[in-house]
Amino acid sequence: MQLAEKQEHIKYSFMKVILSFWLVAVSFVAFAQDVVIEVDASKGQRQVSPYIYGRNNNFSNVFGTPTSAAEIALYKEAGLRFARENTGNNATKYNWRLKISSHPDWYNNVYDHDWDFAAQTIEKNMPDLQAMWAFQLIGKVAGSKRYNFNDWSYNSSQYWSGCSQNLAGGGVVNPNGEKALTNGDPNLYLVDWPADSTTEILMHWFGNDGIGLNPDQFRYWSMDNEPEIWNGTHDDVMPSQISANEFMNRYFEVAKLARAKFPNIKLAGPVPANEWQWYKYANESLKIGGTYYCWLEYFIKRVADEQKASGIRLLDVLDIHWYPSESKDADVLQLHRIFFDETYAYPGANGLKSLTGGWTNNASKEYIFKRINTWLDKHFGEGHGISLALSESGINSSNPNVNSVLYASMLGTFASNGVEIFTPWTWKTGMWETLHLFSRYAKNVSVNTTSSLENMVSGYTTINNGADSMTVILVNRDLTSAKQVQVVVEGFTVSDGTFQALTIDDLPAGETFKSHTTNALKAGQVNVTGNSFTVSLPSLSTTAIILKGKGVSAKRYNKIPSGEGSFIVYPNPANTQASLNFVSDEPLNSVISISNNAGRIVDAFKWEKAGTEPFSFSTVNYQRGVYFVKVSNEKFSTVSKLMICK
Repeated sequence: MQLAEKQEHIKYSFMKVILSFWLVAVSFVAFAQDVVIEVDASKGQRQVSPYIYGRNNNFSNVFGTPTSAAEIALYKEAGLRFARENTGNNATKYNWRLKISSHPDWYNNVYDHDWDFAAQTIEKNMPDLQAMWAFQLIGKVAGSKRYNFNDWSYNSSQYWSGCSQNLAGGGVVNPNGEKALTNGDPNLYLVDWPADSTTEILMHWFGNDGIGLNPDQFRYWSMDNEPEIWNGTHDDVMPSQISANEFMNRYFEVAKLARAKFPNIKLAGPVPANEWQWYKYANESLKIGGTYYCWLEYFIKRVADEQKASGIRLLDVLDIHWYPSESKDADVLQLHRIFFDETYAYPGANGLKSLTGGWTNNASKEYIFKRINTWLDKHFGEGHGISLALSESGINSSNPNVNSVLYASMLGTFASNGVEIFTPWTWKTGMWETLHLFSRYAKNVSVNTTSSLENMVSGYTTINNGADSMTVILVNRDLTSAKQVQVVVEGFTVSDGTFQALTIDDLPAGETFKSHTTNALKAGQVNVTGNSFTVSLPSLSTTAIILKGKGVSAKRYNKIPSGEGSFIVYPNPANTQASLNFVSDEPLNSVISISNNAGRIVDAFKWEKAGTEPFSFSTVNYQRGVYFVKVSNEKFSTVSKLMICK
């Protein structure tokens, strides 16, 4: 080979090597940017609660200023399914008899509030909406408006940091701070409020001589609000925090009275204020029998022990609040992982570090809802029927696309993991669009979905009970880059063809959602071949793919055994009241009969709902012993044993 040829050959070989390296690099980059979403509709089937599509403070409780028709229309169009209406801190000292409440964030002044009016508005205009109010456990409520601080003459009713001063009842204002020079006298504007007073609202609403509200629409009741910080939020009543034991005693008293007056009630507690309060109650070291428990486990164990001793169901929903401090977009977009992801090291973990009673800086993996489920199973036993709720939360972002994507991640995560109630307190631009997408297009049974890049791209898949419709919702959290995503579906046969895609992305600063037909959804298509499709997800986007096909028939699940006709009775043993859930694909004309050990039927009921709704019945007149609960209909007949302890 001549020199020139050798040089050319060397040059050509070198270029081949460079080209090969370049192609490998390009291929690696392309691979790194591709995401594979695997859906298996035959696995992980779990009923999605419609009550995760909720919100706080939707309806006016001031008689003279009703909720507008436009607002109600917006709620309907967006698909709002649950409304927490107790107004947070203002619920703690609400007097339902006088329809007034003391506002701890506004000088403790007393203002008109009318829960009756709000509830009647809901019942009249949105009969399919479920709503939640609260019982008062602090022992004092508003009693008079005569001793309000004249904030109009002082600062024209403009907000400032000193609004938290205790000035109602003759207090002396401090113009330079947040603490009054002299606190007002709470005895001038508050009255005593024992357990019977707070629970009597049930008779006022649902009793024979009440205002005639539908009890099935107002089943959920919070056990007050953020009790761990009462010495801060309600220091006029409680300058020194009551002990955890005293709070539990108040909780039990109210819960038992409420259950006796309204057996089908859903009790939600303990409603702690934030991440720190999940683990610590004030500065107490909580011990039972010499064993230390963090606050939420202590609460769970105390309720479980009391429930076993009394036979009265004392908790239906374990409800918490959460206000993360993260404000960087990249951090905000990962916040959904705090609830179930055991691998996520949460940079804002704080109270968690005190989980075992000491302090460790190494603790950062919260997975708080998964922890709570473990504690519930430990102390109540499996099949307890207690669900999860996040009834207040906030977002520290001004970017509507970040708000939308985080909210989508929360909804998807909660749907996949059986959370019953989700009602954000902070509501920002982008959230109406996301609520509408999920509540309108997602189905009611979640199925197994995994991602090859879960921290950045997630898939949340649901099917209907008939298993002939599927919605795959894909969330891209990448702040700047689109993602090419391949979705592979198993357990559900999709015919080759074109299907609808709906995307939320690139939202402007102003609100875009007006109605089901006027919104920011961008319509597109995906082509399905061989039960697979590829789609490009814009940065900071949520996309819903609506598929038709056929899969494994979906059952209704609610922490109950799988299989048509299976059911659970709880609490078991029972004392004064028992409930049951059973699995069925559809509402059935069922007969529920209870017979004693001698075979004599002591009670019989008709039940026409499916298995997502519990059926409760009184056992007050039952004698101690063994009973048999039988559910019969045209599809199955099943019996379970029930123990009555008196």
